[in-house]
Amino acid sequence: MAEGAKRLARLRLRLGAAGLDALLVAHRANILYLVNFHGSTGVLVVTHRGAVLFTDGRYATQARAEVRRARIVVTQGSLLEAAAAWLREAGTRRIGFEAARITADGYAELRRALGSSRLLAVRNLVEEMRAVKDAEEIAALGRAARLASRVFAEVLPLVRPGVRELDLAAEIEYRMKRAGAAGAAFETIVASGRRSALPHARASRKRLARNELVVFDLGAILSDYCSDMTRTVFLGRPSARVRRLSACVQEAQQRGFEAVRAGVAAQRVDAVVRSVLRAHRVDSYFTHSTGHGVGLEIHEEPRLARSVNTRLVAGHVVTLEPGVYIPGWGGIRIEDLVVVRRGGAERLTPTPHDLITL
Repeated sequence: MAEGAKRLARLRLRLGAAGLDALLVAHRANILYLVNFHGSTGVLVVTHRGAVLFTDGRYATQARAEVRRARIVVTQGSLLEAAAAWLREAGTRRIGFEAARITADGYAELRRALGSSRLLAVRNLVEEMRAVKDAEEIAALGRAARLASRVFAEVLPLVRPGVRELDLAAEIEYRMKRAGAAGAAFETIVASGRRSALPHARASRKRLARNELVVFDLGAILSDYCSDMTRTVFLGRPSARVRRLSACVQEAQQRGFEAVRAGVAAQRVDAVVRSVLRAHRVDSYFTHSTGHGVGLEIHEEPRLARSVNTRLVAGHVVTLEPGVYIPGWGGIRIEDLVVVRRGGAERLTPTPHDLITL
Protein backbone atom coordinates (compact mmCIF):
# COMPACT_ATOMS: atom_id res chain seq x y z
CA MET A 1 0.00 0.00 0.00
CA ALA A 2 1.43 3.39 -0.98
CA GLU A 3 2.25 5.78 1.87
CA GLY A 4 -0.56 8.19 0.99
CA ALA A 5 -3.10 5.36 1.16
CA LYS A 6 -1.73 4.27 4.54
CA ARG A 7 -2.07 7.80 5.90
CA LEU A 8 -5.66 8.11 4.72
CA ALA A 9 -6.46 4.68 6.18
CA ARG A 10 -5.00 5.72 9.55
CA LEU A 11 -6.95 8.96 9.45
CA ARG A 12 -10.17 7.04 8.80
CA LEU A 13 -9.52 4.98 11.92
CA ARG A 14 -9.13 8.21 13.86
CA LEU A 15 -12.38 9.52 12.37
CA GLY A 16 -14.16 6.41 13.58
CA ALA A 17 -12.69 6.75 17.07
CA ALA A 18 -13.84 10.39 17.17
CA GLY A 19 -17.34 9.51 15.99
CA LEU A 20 -16.97 11.49 12.75
CA ASP A 21 -18.31 10.68 9.30
CA ALA A 22 -15.96 13.09 7.55
CA LEU A 23 -13.19 15.61 8.11
CA LEU A 24 -12.73 18.95 6.35
CA VAL A 25 -8.98 19.58 6.03
CA ALA A 26 -7.99 23.17 5.29
CA HIS A 27 -4.39 23.35 6.51
CA ARG A 28 -1.92 23.24 3.62
CA ALA A 29 0.64 21.05 5.40
CA ASN A 30 -2.04 18.52 6.33
CA ILE A 31 -3.31 18.37 2.75
CA LEU A 32 0.25 17.89 1.50
CA TYR A 33 0.80 15.11 4.03
CA LEU A 34 -2.37 13.25 3.10
CA VAL A 35 -2.60 13.57 -0.70
CA ASN A 36 0.67 15.23 -1.85
CA PHE A 37 -0.95 18.43 -3.14
CA HIS A 38 1.50 21.38 -3.06
CA GLY A 39 -0.90 24.11 -4.14
CA SER A 40 -1.69 27.06 -1.91
CA THR A 41 -5.47 26.84 -2.37
CA GLY A 42 -7.34 23.67 -1.49
CA VAL A 43 -9.83 22.00 0.83
CA LEU A 44 -9.71 18.25 1.32
CA VAL A 45 -12.70 16.20 2.43
CA VAL A 46 -11.93 12.76 3.87
CA THR A 47 -14.76 10.30 4.49
CA HIS A 48 -14.79 6.61 5.35
CA ARG A 49 -15.20 5.80 1.66
CA GLY A 50 -12.86 8.20 -0.08
CA ALA A 51 -11.33 11.65 -0.33
CA VAL A 52 -12.10 14.69 -2.48
CA LEU A 53 -9.81 17.66 -3.07
CA PHE A 54 -11.49 20.95 -3.95
CA THR A 55 -9.31 23.57 -5.65
CA ASP A 56 -9.62 26.33 -8.25
CA GLY A 57 -8.67 26.55 -11.90
CA ARG A 58 -5.15 27.79 -11.23
CA TYR A 59 -4.25 24.40 -9.76
CA ALA A 60 -6.27 22.06 -11.97
CA THR A 61 -3.29 20.75 -13.93
CA GLN A 62 -1.03 20.62 -10.88
CA ALA A 63 -3.58 18.75 -8.79
CA ARG A 64 -4.13 16.13 -11.48
CA ALA A 65 -0.37 15.61 -11.72
CA GLU A 66 0.30 15.39 -7.99
CA VAL A 67 -2.75 13.86 -6.33
CA ARG A 68 -3.29 10.11 -6.52
CA ARG A 69 -5.51 9.26 -3.56
CA ALA A 70 -8.34 11.75 -3.92
CA ARG A 71 -10.89 12.78 -6.51
CA ILE A 72 -10.30 16.33 -7.76
CA VAL A 73 -13.07 18.91 -8.06
CA VAL A 74 -12.22 22.25 -9.65
CA THR A 75 -14.57 25.08 -8.72
CA GLN A 76 -14.80 28.80 -9.46
CA GLY A 77 -16.51 29.75 -6.23
CA SER A 78 -15.85 29.23 -2.54
CA LEU A 79 -13.98 26.01 -1.84
CA LEU A 80 -15.62 25.65 1.57
CA GLU A 81 -19.07 26.12 0.06
CA ALA A 82 -18.32 23.56 -2.65
CA ALA A 83 -17.06 21.06 -0.07
CA ALA A 84 -20.09 21.66 2.14
CA ALA A 85 -22.48 21.18 -0.79
CA TRP A 86 -20.79 17.89 -1.66
CA LEU A 87 -21.06 16.68 1.94
CA ARG A 88 -24.73 17.74 2.16
CA GLU A 89 -25.58 15.91 -1.06
CA ALA A 90 -23.82 12.80 0.24
CA GLY A 91 -25.95 12.89 3.37
CA THR A 92 -22.97 13.19 5.70
CA ARG A 93 -24.12 13.85 9.26
CA ARG A 94 -21.16 14.37 11.61
CA ILE A 95 -18.45 16.51 10.02
CA GLY A 96 -15.25 17.53 11.73
CA PHE A 97 -13.36 20.69 10.81
CA GLU A 98 -9.90 21.95 11.80
CA ALA A 99 -10.79 24.49 14.46
CA ALA A 100 -7.43 26.26 14.32
CA ARG A 101 -7.45 26.58 10.53
CA ILE A 102 -10.91 27.92 9.64
CA THR A 103 -11.91 31.51 10.36
CA ALA A 104 -15.12 32.62 12.01
CA ASP A 105 -16.41 33.69 8.58
CA GLY A 106 -15.46 30.30 7.16
CA TYR A 107 -17.28 28.53 9.97
CA ALA A 108 -20.39 30.63 9.36
CA GLU A 109 -20.21 29.80 5.66
CA LEU A 110 -19.97 26.09 6.42
CA ARG A 111 -22.79 26.27 8.95
CA ARG A 112 -25.12 27.89 6.39
CA ALA A 113 -24.19 25.45 3.63
CA LEU A 114 -24.40 22.23 5.67
CA GLY A 115 -27.96 22.60 6.86
CA SER A 116 -28.86 20.06 9.54
CA SER A 117 -25.49 18.26 9.55
CA ARG A 118 -23.47 18.56 12.75
CA LEU A 119 -20.24 20.55 12.44
CA LEU A 120 -17.71 19.55 15.10
CA ALA A 121 -14.43 21.26 15.92
CA VAL A 122 -11.37 18.99 16.04
CA ARG A 123 -7.80 19.80 16.98
CA ASN A 124 -4.57 18.12 15.91
CA LEU A 125 -6.23 15.06 14.37
CA VAL A 126 -3.81 15.08 11.41
CA GLU A 127 -1.01 16.89 13.27
CA GLU A 128 -0.74 14.03 15.77
CA MET A 129 -0.23 11.64 12.86
CA ARG A 130 2.39 13.92 11.33
CA ALA A 131 4.33 14.09 14.59
CA VAL A 132 5.50 10.47 14.20
CA LYS A 133 7.76 10.25 11.17
CA ASP A 134 8.33 7.17 9.05
CA ALA A 135 11.73 6.13 7.69
CA GLU A 136 11.28 8.07 4.45
CA GLU A 137 10.39 11.25 6.31
CA ILE A 138 13.35 10.88 8.67
CA ALA A 139 15.65 10.40 5.68
CA ALA A 140 14.28 13.62 4.14
CA LEU A 141 14.80 15.51 7.41
CA GLY A 142 18.36 14.20 7.57
CA ARG A 143 19.09 15.41 4.06
CA ALA A 144 17.72 18.85 4.91
CA ALA A 145 19.85 18.94 8.08
CA ARG A 146 23.00 17.98 6.18
CA LEU A 147 22.35 20.60 3.50
CA ALA A 148 22.02 23.36 6.09
CA SER A 149 25.18 22.15 7.85
CA ARG A 150 27.16 22.19 4.59
CA VAL A 151 26.01 25.71 3.80
CA PHE A 152 26.91 26.90 7.29
CA ALA A 153 30.42 25.50 6.83
CA GLU A 154 30.71 27.23 3.45
CA VAL A 155 29.69 30.60 4.89
CA LEU A 156 31.99 30.52 7.93
CA PRO A 157 35.00 31.90 5.95
CA LEU A 158 32.87 34.98 5.16
CA VAL A 159 32.21 35.70 8.85
CA ARG A 160 34.52 38.53 9.83
CA PRO A 161 34.43 42.02 11.32
CA GLY A 162 32.73 44.59 9.09
CA VAL A 163 30.30 42.19 7.40
CA ARG A 164 26.60 42.97 7.91
CA GLU A 165 24.29 40.45 9.54
CA LEU A 166 21.84 40.87 6.65
CA ASP A 167 24.49 40.01 4.08
CA LEU A 168 25.43 36.79 5.87
CA ALA A 169 21.77 35.78 6.21
CA ALA A 170 21.20 36.46 2.50
CA GLU A 171 24.31 34.46 1.58
CA ILE A 172 23.10 31.50 3.63
CA GLU A 173 19.66 31.49 2.01
CA TYR A 174 21.14 31.94 -1.48
CA ARG A 175 23.53 29.04 -1.00
CA MET A 176 20.81 26.78 0.39
CA LYS A 177 18.79 27.34 -2.77
CA ARG A 178 21.84 26.80 -4.96
CA ALA A 179 22.36 23.49 -3.12
CA GLY A 180 18.84 22.34 -4.00
CA ALA A 181 16.64 23.60 -1.18
CA ALA A 182 13.19 24.93 -2.00
CA GLY A 183 14.05 27.79 0.34
CA ALA A 184 14.77 28.65 3.94
CA ALA A 185 12.62 26.89 6.53
CA PHE A 186 12.32 30.24 8.34
CA GLU A 187 13.91 33.66 8.17
CA THR A 188 17.61 33.06 8.85
CA ILE A 189 18.86 34.55 12.11
CA VAL A 190 22.27 36.20 12.29
CA ALA A 191 22.58 38.15 15.53
CA SER A 192 25.84 39.62 16.79
CA GLY A 193 27.11 41.38 19.88
CA ARG A 194 24.36 42.47 22.27
CA ARG A 195 21.79 41.45 19.68
CA SER A 196 22.78 37.80 20.17
CA ALA A 197 20.86 37.97 23.47
CA LEU A 198 17.62 38.18 21.45
CA PRO A 199 16.48 34.56 20.90
CA HIS A 200 14.47 35.43 17.78
CA ALA A 201 16.49 38.36 16.50
CA ARG A 202 16.10 39.26 12.84
CA ALA A 203 19.26 39.87 10.85
CA SER A 204 19.93 43.60 10.74
CA ARG A 205 22.23 46.09 9.05
CA LYS A 206 24.57 45.88 12.04
CA ARG A 207 28.15 45.06 11.13
CA LEU A 208 30.02 42.34 12.99
CA ALA A 209 32.83 43.50 15.27
CA ARG A 210 35.84 41.98 16.97
CA ASN A 211 35.41 40.26 20.33
CA GLU A 212 31.70 39.58 20.09
CA LEU A 213 29.37 36.61 19.84
CA VAL A 214 27.41 35.80 16.67
CA VAL A 215 24.44 33.43 16.76
CA PHE A 216 23.44 31.68 13.51
CA ASP A 217 20.02 29.97 13.35
CA LEU A 218 19.20 28.47 9.95
CA GLY A 219 17.21 25.74 8.25
CA ALA A 220 16.45 24.45 4.77
CA ILE A 221 13.39 22.98 3.09
CA LEU A 222 14.33 19.95 1.03
CA SER A 223 11.87 17.42 -0.42
CA ASP A 224 9.14 19.28 1.52
CA TYR A 225 10.81 18.72 4.93
CA CYS A 226 12.47 21.33 7.14
CA SER A 227 15.67 21.44 9.16
CA ASP A 228 16.68 23.66 12.05
CA MET A 229 20.13 24.26 13.55
CA THR A 230 21.89 26.90 15.63
CA ARG A 231 25.58 27.46 16.24
CA THR A 232 27.42 30.28 17.99
CA VAL A 233 30.62 31.94 16.74
CA PHE A 234 33.05 34.20 18.58
CA LEU A 235 35.09 36.71 16.59
CA GLY A 236 38.44 36.92 18.33
CA ARG A 237 39.83 35.32 21.44
CA PRO A 238 36.98 34.30 23.79
CA SER A 239 37.12 35.38 27.41
CA ALA A 240 36.87 32.94 30.29
CA ARG A 241 33.21 33.93 30.69
CA VAL A 242 32.43 33.15 27.06
CA ARG A 243 34.18 29.77 27.30
CA ARG A 244 32.41 28.92 30.56
CA LEU A 245 28.95 29.77 29.27
CA SER A 246 29.57 27.95 26.01
CA ALA A 247 30.63 24.83 27.91
CA CYS A 248 27.53 25.13 30.10
CA VAL A 249 25.18 25.26 27.08
CA GLN A 250 27.01 22.32 25.48
CA GLU A 251 26.64 20.30 28.67
CA ALA A 252 22.93 21.13 28.90
CA GLN A 253 22.36 20.08 25.30
CA GLN A 254 24.28 16.84 25.74
CA ARG A 255 22.41 15.95 28.92
CA GLY A 256 19.13 16.70 27.16
CA PHE A 257 20.18 14.46 24.27
CA GLU A 258 20.97 11.63 26.69
CA ALA A 259 17.50 12.01 28.25
CA VAL A 260 15.66 11.62 24.92
CA ARG A 261 14.16 8.19 24.32
CA ALA A 262 10.78 6.65 23.61
CA GLY A 263 8.56 6.67 26.69
CA VAL A 264 10.10 9.72 28.34
CA ALA A 265 7.83 12.70 29.00
CA ALA A 266 8.67 15.79 26.96
CA GLN A 267 8.75 17.88 30.16
CA ARG A 268 11.41 15.52 31.58
CA VAL A 269 13.85 16.41 28.79
CA ASP A 270 13.18 20.10 29.40
CA ALA A 271 13.76 19.60 33.15
CA VAL A 272 17.10 17.87 32.57
CA VAL A 273 18.33 20.75 30.41
CA ARG A 274 17.21 23.33 32.98
CA SER A 275 18.85 21.42 35.82
CA VAL A 276 22.25 21.82 34.16
CA LEU A 277 21.72 25.52 33.60
CA ARG A 278 20.50 25.87 37.19
CA ALA A 279 23.64 24.17 38.49
CA HIS A 280 25.66 26.83 36.67
CA ARG A 281 23.31 29.57 37.97
CA VAL A 282 22.26 30.73 34.51
CA ASP A 283 18.81 29.10 34.25
CA SER A 284 17.11 32.50 34.56
CA TYR A 285 18.74 33.44 31.23
CA PHE A 286 17.09 30.53 29.39
CA THR A 287 13.85 32.10 28.22
CA HIS A 288 12.20 29.59 25.87
CA SER A 289 11.35 25.89 25.74
CA THR A 290 14.00 23.24 25.09
CA GLY A 291 12.67 22.20 21.71
CA HIS A 292 9.85 21.54 19.25
CA GLY A 293 8.88 19.05 16.61
CA VAL A 294 10.01 19.59 13.01
CA GLY A 295 8.66 18.12 9.78
CA LEU A 296 6.66 19.60 6.91
CA GLU A 297 6.53 22.71 9.11
CA ILE A 298 9.27 24.21 11.21
CA HIS A 299 7.15 24.06 14.37
CA GLU A 300 5.22 20.86 14.94
CA GLU A 301 4.30 18.57 17.81
CA PRO A 302 5.64 17.62 20.28
CA ARG A 303 7.08 20.55 22.23
CA LEU A 304 9.80 19.93 24.82
CA ALA A 305 8.55 22.29 27.50
CA ARG A 306 7.80 22.47 31.21
CA SER A 307 4.05 22.07 30.81
CA VAL A 308 4.05 19.29 28.19
CA ASN A 309 3.56 15.78 29.59
CA THR A 310 3.34 14.11 26.17
CA ARG A 311 5.33 10.88 26.07
CA LEU A 312 7.94 10.77 23.34
CA VAL A 313 7.58 7.92 20.88
CA ALA A 314 9.95 6.43 18.33
CA GLY A 315 9.75 8.56 15.20
CA HIS A 316 9.29 11.93 16.86
CA VAL A 317 11.80 14.43 15.45
CA VAL A 318 12.55 17.37 17.73
CA THR A 319 15.03 20.16 18.22
CA LEU A 320 17.26 20.41 21.28
CA GLU A 321 18.15 24.08 21.66
CA PRO A 322 19.23 25.28 25.10
CA GLY A 323 20.56 28.82 25.27
CA VAL A 324 21.77 31.54 27.60
CA TYR A 325 20.70 35.12 26.79
CA ILE A 326 22.14 37.89 28.95
CA PRO A 327 20.69 41.33 28.16
CA GLY A 328 23.32 43.92 27.34
CA TRP A 329 26.01 41.26 26.96
CA GLY A 330 25.09 38.56 24.43
CA GLY A 331 23.76 35.06 23.92
CA ILE A 332 24.87 31.51 23.16
CA ARG A 333 22.66 28.77 21.70
CA ILE A 334 23.28 25.29 20.33
CA GLU A 335 20.54 23.50 18.40
CA ASP A 336 20.37 20.10 16.76
CA LEU A 337 17.66 18.07 15.05
CA VAL A 338 17.16 14.78 16.92
CA VAL A 339 15.20 11.59 16.18
CA VAL A 340 13.58 9.77 19.08
CA ARG A 341 14.45 6.07 19.05
CA ARG A 342 13.32 3.25 21.35
CA GLY A 343 16.59 3.09 23.25
CA GLY A 344 17.77 6.67 22.95
CA ALA A 345 18.15 9.33 20.29
CA GLU A 346 19.93 10.01 17.01
CA ARG A 347 21.32 13.36 15.92
CA LEU A 348 20.56 14.44 12.37
CA THR A 349 22.68 17.63 12.55
CA PRO A 350 26.33 16.78 11.79
CA THR A 351 27.99 20.11 12.68
CA PRO A 352 30.25 19.92 15.80
CA HIS A 353 29.07 21.65 18.97
CA ASP A 354 32.25 23.43 20.08
CA LEU A 355 32.26 27.21 20.23
CA ILE A 356 33.55 28.36 16.86
CA THR A 357 36.28 30.98 17.09
CA LEU A 358 37.31 33.03 14.06
